[in-house]
Amino acid sequence: MEVLTHRQKDCALNNLLNVSASALQPKPRFVRLKHLLRVLAGNLERARTRRLLGQLNDQQLSDLGISHADRLNELDKPFWR
Repeated sequence: MEVLTHRQKDCALNNLLNVSASALQPKPRFVRLKHLLRVLAGNLERARTRRLLGQLNDQQLSDLGISHADRLNELDKPFWR
């Protein structure tokens, strides 16, 4: 069995700490990918809700307090806004 000196133990512990700390930090490309996926999900959600808004009749719009002009204005927007 190999006996480690105090200095070797400290060095080994520091190496373990360095590895675990760097493993917890997200990689820049994963951060960008995560942001891109969030933006895409937001765009898809806006497109879905506008599509549903376009299917509402006048009574349903009135119940929601949305005028016909407001509906048309919302439907004219591109999905990214």
